[in-house]
Amino acid sequence: MLTFVGLGLYDERSVTQRGADAIASSDRAFVETYTSRLMGATIADLDAAHDRSFEPCDRDRVERNPDPILDAAADGDAVFCVVGDPMIATTHVDLRLRAIDRDIETRVIHGTTAQTAASSLTGLQNYRFGPATTIPFPETHDGLPDSVTDRIAENRARDCHTLAFLDIDRANDRYLRADRAAGLLAEADDGLGVVVARAGSPEPLVDADRLSALADRSFGDPLHMLVVPAALHPLERDALEALGDAPADLLESE
Repeated sequence: MLTFVGLGLYDERSVTQRGADAIASSDRAFVETYTSRLMGATIADLDAAHDRSFEPCDRDRVERNPDPILDAAADGDAVFCVVGDPMIATTHVDLRLRAIDRDIETRVIHGTTAQTAASSLTGLQNYRFGPATTIPFPETHDGLPDSVTDRIAENRARDCHTLAFLDIDRANDRYLRADRAAGLLAEADDGLGVVVARAGSPEPLVDADRLSALADRSFGDPLHMLVVPAALHPLERDALEALGDAPADLLESE
């Protein structure tokens, strides 16, 4: 059996009870380390919380050399743990299909995703989010890629909000911050933006304002996300004013 477990968004306590039960009953526990990370916990924290020795898996181990994971699942009960929900990334779907090809039973225990957290924390309606985008470090792409602004424009044309994930440089332990990302977007269109910081933590932050204003603020420790809303429903205006301290005059223009 190969069980895909969503760890949630922040620390070793963010996993669901069903996920924790699956980890406790497993013979081997793997944790994926390349699509995201728990900012409030280390692998050692996971080990201590679940009384397991978690085996870290980088992209190469999952995508190019998954046989040790699949062999463990074929011989017993293995869990493959992922930050957020385990099946959001296509690389994990591929691993599940490889298991099925080997007649290994699979199941999925879901976890909270960054997108649902962004909607819940901001009050922006979840069904109005279009396809997400990722803002990379500008020095790696010679500024803001056209693909980012194109995605925002396409979503706005369909009256959809855009969630922008912010780049992670794992090799150098760097995280793109929302102030820098907001500054990049403001150069193209200085409209309303919403910062979501540390979703899933005990003290998440939501801040809504013009992008150029957000670019001049500090939002503390990562992980950060940035939402570019489309035209707002009246309830969404009220939510951004109450939950994100958005200026009333700016909301009226959106």
